[in-house]
Amino acid sequence: MSVYSNFNRTSAKKFRENLQADCSSCFGLCCTALNISVSSDFAINKPAGTPCSNLGTDFRCNIHSDLRESGFKGCTVFDCLGAGQTVSQVTFEGKSWREYPETSEKMFSVFPIMEQLYEMMAYVSEALSYEISPELHKELLVQLQQLEGLTKLNADGLAALTIMEYRIPVNELLLKTSLYIRNKLIAKIGNTKNKRKLDYRGTDWMGKKLKGRDLRATDLRGSYLIAADLQMSDLRGVDFIGADLRDANLNGADLSTSMFLTQMQINSARGNKETKLPSHIKQPSHWSA
Repeated sequence: MSVYSNFNRTSAKKFRENLQADCSSCFGLCCTALNISVSSDFAINKPAGTPCSNLGTDFRCNIHSDLRESGFKGCTVFDCLGAGQTVSQVTFEGKSWREYPETSEKMFSVFPIMEQLYEMMAYVSEALSYEISPELHKELLVQLQQLEGLTKLNADGLAALTIMEYRIPVNELLLKTSLYIRNKLIAKIGNTKNKRKLDYRGTDWMGKKLKGRDLRATDLRGSYLIAADLQMSDLRGVDFIGADLRDANLNGADLSTSMFLTQMQINSARGNKETKLPSHIKQPSHWSA
């Protein structure tokens, strides 16, 4: 019997929560495969395929506990959702690029592809955890099965993928899910178009003062919220896909039921112990008490 035969909201929630990076099972792929340019987030230039100078022989970071203080804030933000250990332990069967240098080029090239597959699985499984229509559930489940199947391809199979062919149908379903859930919330809270605008997709709210605002059910896809003041704001049911939350102040904000929020977005923001997060998101260690 397929593991998806009785895949319900609880199963989907568990699936999403299990998409976590395990650096101890990865060959330091985020420290080698990706291109890094000097910025406020990174202290050095590092071309793709070149190991970071801080990467140890055991694939651990030599300055892990001091990354932010050493100018590597971006490293504390990154989250592969588990793509790294899958490439390391499944695709390349536990054979590291140091032991088998002939695999390095291909390993580094498929890591970003696997990362995108995991990102899509995270969004789709989250969508399946909501109370949605049977039709939408069925369509999303087909996509999740397909995406998980792709993660099991060998390196050549992964390298041959055209990711946009999968992103387009996934994005369409996520849009449908977002609208479905937000419309239900809007009906529940009694909002009308005359009360407040709900579509702020792609808006520029950099540095905007939004402290204590009721933003429930707002569409903030692709919005620029860099350094925005969202303290004590009600962000339940907000669609955050692609939103830039770097240095946004989330102290005391309620994001408990925000949609399509990622660990990387939260890692890049500021918050405290009063900030309410979805169950699949961990409170960053660098947040204030």
